[in-house]
Amino acid sequence: MTEAAELPPAPEVAREVFGDRFPDAVRYAELLAEAGVQRGLIGPREVPRLWERHILNCAVLSEAVPEDVTVCDVGSGAGLPGIPLALMREDLKITLLEPLLRRTNFLSEVVELLGLDHVTVVRGRAEEVMGKLQPVHVVTARAVAPLDRLATWGIPLLRPYGEMLALKGDTAEEELKSAATALSKLGAVSTSILHVGEGVVDPLSTVVRVEVGESPGGVRFAAKRAKAARTGRTRRRR
Repeated sequence: MTEAAELPPAPEVAREVFGDRFPDAVRYAELLAEAGVQRGLIGPREVPRLWERHILNCAVLSEAVPEDVTVCDVGSGAGLPGIPLALMREDLKITLLEPLLRRTNFLSEVVELLGLDHVTVVRGRAEEVMGKLQPVHVVTARAVAPLDRLATWGIPLLRPYGEMLALKGDTAEEELKSAATALSKLGAVSTSILHVGEGVVDPLSTVVRVEVGESPGGVRFAAKRAKAARTGRTRRRR
């Protein structure tokens, strides 16, 4: 049995990044290093680099998220980037969307322990909840899938003129090029690559931004969304 790696102390920059929520960020790091590893949500080798590679890497996504919007974190897993973003931004209403029960149990425990009243945990796949969840302004994701596949799940959850923000690594530019046709069919009107986290993380976090027009998901998903809305109205009348 491999001995669990020790969680290093929080870097001083984390205190600046999280402000009043710094103690909660430390508690989250501890939960990831303990229960997260025990439940297979985080690999034990990731514990020594939890702060730089995971928590702070996700927290700086806040720079790209507008104020007072709704967010859906697709394939939230252990809560990355959704939980660090929630600790940074109480102005956001965040849904952590995750299909696996052991992960949603962990996420629910974290949300309750940290008192994140502006966060909701939903168990399900993105393609299953369309029409059941209110469309959001922003979809976030990290290490979920290649961009073309991620877009088919995330973009249909957006409201018109919303945006998807995907944390990516060195392959960001290549993925964006190869996904261009798929993104266009899904209603994307603009794409860009952002680098965030100056003075916080090195290297900077790379974010692929995909902005949509009035029909997120394209024509096919517009029809599905309309059908889901009609079904919802019928149920409410009953």
